[in-house]
Order: sequence, then structure tokens, then C-alpha cells
Amino acid sequence: MAAVSEPAVTAQAGVVITGGAGFLGSRLARQLLATGTISIGGEPARAISRLTLVDQAQVPGDLAADERVSVVSGGLGSVFGSGPGGRDLGILDGAELIFHLAAAVSAECEADFDLGMRANVHATESLLESCRALGTGPVVAFASSIAVFGGSAEHPLPAVIEDSTLPNPQSSYGAQKVICEQLLADYTRKGFVRGRAMRLMTVSVRPGRPNGAATGFLSGIIREPLAGQRAICPVEPDVPVALASPAKAIAALLGAGTSSDEAWGGRSAVNMPALSVTVADLVAGLERAAGPATTALIDWVPDALTSRLMASWPARFESERAAGLGLTPDPDIDSIIAMHIEETGWRQ
Repeated sequence: MAAVSEPAVTAQAGVVITGGAGFLGSRLARQLLATGTISIGGEPARAISRLTLVDQAQVPGDLAADERVSVVSGGLGSVFGSGPGGRDLGILDGAELIFHLAAAVSAECEADFDLGMRANVHATESLLESCRALGTGPVVAFASSIAVFGGSAEHPLPAVIEDSTLPNPQSSYGAQKVICEQLLADYTRKGFVRGRAMRLMTVSVRPGRPNGAATGFLSGIIREPLAGQRAICPVEPDVPVALASPAKAIAALLGAGTSSDEAWGGRSAVNMPALSVTVADLVAGLERAAGPATTALIDWVPDALTSRLMASWPARFESERAAGLGLTPDPDIDSIIAMHIEETGWRQ
């Protein structure tokens, strides 16, 4: 009598996204759910059994309705903190990959130092301590920023940022990201987690309402005019910027979470590839796509704080480590604007 074969068992994996209700977090969640599988740290792909979204904001309805999604409401300090009700390790139960996106953004961190320290540094430490207590060494893909770089009198900003360029933050936000990178690196050295910090470029075009980022205008001067609304550009047209489309930012985060330790190449952060353009290039691309009546809706009103922050951040990168992970920059500004137009269904 022939033996009856047992049904194949599909290996499963749990994934957590902090900041899962945000723009990048929700976009990443949708892509993971659509794919249905994930390769964690270079291992064979497995089905996603549970996707946990942690955020103090409300998770979009389509994500909350998915049976694979578990929603945890609250800030990271309360969810993973060591105080009463904190450090609920059940949230991380079965999680082998954590995308850490939750953060306060640049301009609000500059305006409110305590907010930045609480939402960025202390929350990240709480998350890492929870991972340590878990005892399973999950992969933690951290969304860092190019704000870790900057120029000062003693250390001028180089013309091109390379993988070996040392951070020199000139803002509270940038300093907080450096602190988190180093925490992640040391928790990795100790074997508590497998940490990967990916430094994201300014993401444009972000749909929806503006956030508190100093670079938010780089989306606003495209998004608002296409919607027939006026937009303010707070810097001069010749200001250089390093951009990435939402799709490229998601690809960079996935590259951090799915690459093997050998491919990742160490504990230091990776600079994702950038499209280097000027603000004038961005406006010219909008005019090619939507005409001069659209760009006429942009008001050029200089802002000292935004101009200072933008001047302190680099715009040109050579990202060899990212290229080794298969990551590439956007080809041009026209493709970024075309992607936004297609996703929003804009018609002239």
C-alpha cells in the first residue's frame, strides 16, 4: 500500500512595522500584503502570517480589515516602554523582521527638542530593549536619514557623500538619527538584534496632507499646484536636493530587511541611492507635465529656518553599498512626477 504523503507545510514569518499608519509605513504594508511573502535576512521567502502595525495614528481601513494585520495603537514609548503597561512582548511574538519607521520629523524636532528626544531616541531605545528581552535576535530595519550629514567650519560638507563619509549632523533631528544608528549597531554587535540602518533621501512626491518635515515643500510644490492650490517654496530655485520616489524608498527599506548579513556588509548605515536635482529642476519638470499655469501657483517666500536646514544637508551621493544590494536611483524628475500623477489620477 502506497504511503500517503503529508500536505506541504508553508513556513511563515511575522513582520512588525512601527509607524505603520504613516505614508511610508502604510505603503510598505500594502506592498508586503500584496506580495504575501518575505525573505528575511537573505533566507528563503516565507508566507507572511502576521503583519503588526504599531502607530498612535489610525491605521487605514483597508489595512485594518486584512485578516493578516494586527493593529497596536499607541506611541512606542508606551507600547514598548519599561513603565506600567509597557514592554508588552506579545506584540513582538513571532516577529522576525521589524521595520522601524516611527519618528518625529525634522522641523518639529528642531522646534521641540524634547519631542524629538522622546519620539526618536527614547522610543528607539525602548523598541531595542524589547527586542533584546525577546531573545530571538530579529532583523531590525531602521529608517534613518541623510540629515545625519552636514557641514561645519571644522568639517565642511564634501561635494559628494560616499559610504565612508562620517556623519556630522547640524540639526537635532540629524543628531537623533545618528544616536539611533549607533544604538542599533551596538545592539547588533552584542547579538540582541540584526540591525540594518538605511538612510533615506527626501521622498517626493508624498500624497495627502503636509507633515512637519523641513523638506515637505519638495512634495508640496508638486502636489498642491496639481490640485489647483497655491504652494509656498521657502528656498531659492538653485538649492540642490537629493530625492527618491516613494517606490524607491520602499525598495530601499525592503533591501535592508531582506538582504543577507554578508550582502549588507557590516553594522554601519547604508546611504540609499539619490536623484540629485535643484528645486528649479523640480519646478521645470512640473511645468513639462502640467503647463505654466500650474507652476504659476508656486509662491517663492524664503524661510530662514528651512533654508538653513536645507543648506546643511548634502545633495550628491555615491552609494556603492546600496548598489551592491541592487538598489538604483530614480532616472529623472519627470518619472517621479509621472508616478505621482498616475497614482493620484490627475487630469489636465
